Amino acid sequence: MIAHVRGTVAVVGLTSAVIDVGGIGMQVMCTPGTIATLRIGREVQLSTSMVVREDSLTIFGFADTDERDMFELVQTASGVGPKVAQAMLAVLDPSRLRQAIGQGDLATLTSVPGIGRKGAERIVVELKDRMGVTTHVSSGVPTWRAQVHEALLGLGWSARDADAALERVADELAPNATPDVSTVLRDALRTLAKAR
Repeated sequence: MIAHVRGTVAVVGLTSAVIDVGGIGMQVMCTPGTIATLRIGREVQLSTSMVVREDSLTIFGFADTDERDMFELVQTASGVGPKVAQAMLAVLDPSRLRQAIGQGDLATLTSVPGIGRKGAERIVVELKDRMGVTTHVSSGVPTWRAQVHEALLGLGWSARDADAALERVADELAPNATPDVSTVLRDALRTLAKAR
């Protein structure tokens, strides 16, 4: 694992830079924000994350460790690879990204290229507890609803069936109620079974 690289900036491109480290030019993939801080001929130290694939070994560079740690954390969500993680940090700084995930702000997450609504819901469900932010869904979708929807999709139901079941279950809940997720999931599954 390469935790950081320090050396002279040899080349600055649109998506990467080459850092001269002891006579070896290391290509480091960077977000636009990090690229903007680099100047050819100046010494720099970048926090890095190395991604090893069967056919490649890629180093991603970040202005600080907070960016790198967020890059690695969001990749623990299913469907998020290094390119999407880098796009997330290109659009949102770590604190804003942490807040969007922690609060279930789907509108902010879907502003990232490559993340649709379902992907954003999955990221929120899988990572929100690790963000250290009080959770509420500012996009108008309650957290329990996003969790149950994701669970139904994971059980093989279509998005349309999941939405329909959630509508029927939600109609029976008291306004502004925060129901138990497992209870709502059970009720939604009963509704789907009856509809078959």
